Amino acid sequence: MTAPADAILLRLKTGGPASTAELAAHLGVTRQAVRLQTEKLVAQGLLASEQARGGVGRPGSVWNLTAAGHARFPDAHAQVTVELLEAVREEFGPAGLDRLIRRREDASRKLYMTALAADPDLEARLDRLTRLRAAEGYMAEWSSAGDGTYVLVENHCPICAAATACQGFCRSELTLFREALAPATVERIDHILQGARRCAYLVTPP
Repeated sequence: MTAPADAILLRLKTGGPASTAELAAHLGVTRQAVRLQTEKLVAQGLLASEQARGGVGRPGSVWNLTAAGHARFPDAHAQVTVELLEAVREEFGPAGLDRLIRRREDASRKLYMTALAADPDLEARLDRLTRLRAAEGYMAEWSSAGDGTYVLVENHCPICAAATACQGFCRSELTLFREALAPATVERIDHILQGARRCAYLVTPP
């Protein structure tokens, strides 16, 4: 796939639906150049257009990733992971699978707490946690919501297949975030497994 096409897919993955004009501005190219790329991506089944939500006046259309488009971003060894989880469940039962998830959670907790312990500042800890998650493949970023709260966003889930097969991974993730950012509170406000394009968390200072 060409670099411009990759750039379009990445922009839609991390930023959500966008119009041709928005993609052109983001890439620094003409609308015609974007249309050439989107036509190819549509033909490959990676892109689809939909009517923009909200706004006033004549409704416009935006580009969005299809399921195949989302699948272009790696889900770490998805099929093998799911098969291993099913094997653990069959061999050791639900309790054995829970122990496996707790073991992974404990390892992540040690890593996160060590990295975040040195600084009591919430923004500094949020930044460090986001960097760790980004390095793990979650395309993580954070921003201020403008009302004293923050939003932690994960634009991709590299273990989505595993999380779909066993939602204990998602519960574990939320627990880790709450512990790492305490005494701030953390609530999940978007969830990929519930149909959202990303996972997002509202972080509220104490």
